[in-house]
Amino acid sequence: MSLSGLQSYRNVTAYGNLADANPHQVVQLMLDAVLSRVAEASGHLERGETAAKGEKIGKALGIIEALLLALDKERGGELAQNLERLYDYASRTLLKANLENRLDLLKEVSSLLREIKLGWDGIAAQPAR
Repeated sequence: MSLSGLQSYRNVTAYGNLADANPHQVVQLMLDAVLSRVAEASGHLERGETAAKGEKIGKALGIIEALLLALDKERGGELAQNLERLYDYASRTLLKANLENRLDLLKEVSSLLREIKLGWDGIAAQPAR
């Protein structure tokens, strides 16, 4: 994870002190945060709370941007490229969901990001080599 990505995340999240978190844990926290924001946006959309929905989607987009900035494209190779495409797709889909008030698109992004989160969690569960 790049230093600029970590700093960007510090700017868009309310999580406490990240100084003790390793880069892998920071990404896990970022994914948790973006999933929470999308879930909150879904609830606001269902209740017709347009302004709050837009605010939560905006926060989710900020976190995804930080995830994009955190990608190490030199060392990450194909995996980083795939994540970049997935994050870009998630961003575009969130924007469309916001503009069109589409709950199905919020659910699609949530499902996609949950899959990415499961992958990160699986990496953390593996013993160090």
